[in-house]
Formats: sequence, C-alpha cells, structure tokens
Amino acid sequence: MVNVAYAMGQGGVAGPGSAGGLASFIPLVLMFVIFYFLLIRPQQKKTKEHREMITGIKKGDRIITSGGIHGQVTSVDDTTLTVEISDKVRVKLNRANVASMVQTQTQPVKKAAEPEKTK
Repeated sequence: MVNVAYAMGQGGVAGPGSAGGLASFIPLVLMFVIFYFLLIRPQQKKTKEHREMITGIKKGDRIITSGGIHGQVTSVDDTTLTVEISDKVRVKLNRANVASMVQTQTQPVKKAAEPEKTK
C-alpha cells in the first residue's frame, strides 16, 4: 500500500497552463508601483517643497512654527531664525521648525467714488 504522505509529496509535471516563476512576481511588482505613485512620490514632492520654502525665508516673512506660533521673521542666519511673536518679544528657532509661511492677503483696491449722475 502507498502511504498518503508519500502520495501527496509527488509533484506532477507542470503543464502549459501552470504559472511560471515570472508570473508569480507580477503582483508584487504591481504593488510596488502602486505604493510608489500613491505614497512615496507625493511624500518626496512635499518634502522638496518644504525644503525650498525653508531656504527661501527672508526678513519680514510671516511664518507659523511647528508648535503653532505665528510670528514675523526679524533676522535670518544659516540655521536659525529670529521671530517676533509679539511687540518686543523675539524668539530664536531652527529653520526646520517652520511649518508654513502665512500668505498675506492684500486688501482689494477700492475704486474711486464715481460722481452720481443726476437725472
């Protein structure tokens, strides 16, 4: 009699319909491509934009720190910034602690009052 374990261990010859070695890697490659375009690439783009924003900070810019403090840059060094957060209150912080720059909204230009037409 043939032992069951021996019978199950016998591998048959692979037919033309069975998947080869390359076909088993296609799902893995597709997963990597999806992760690259959905996770890795956007994060690299965001990091690059943040790095450019930090290097472009100049005196007079309004910023928000990573701790949520709003202020205006009064002095710029290679690695540090001096930020005025209130009247005569200045703090020094690393450039890396800048979360974003505040977009100053310009007031819309008021049109000169036109003289009313009399009928």
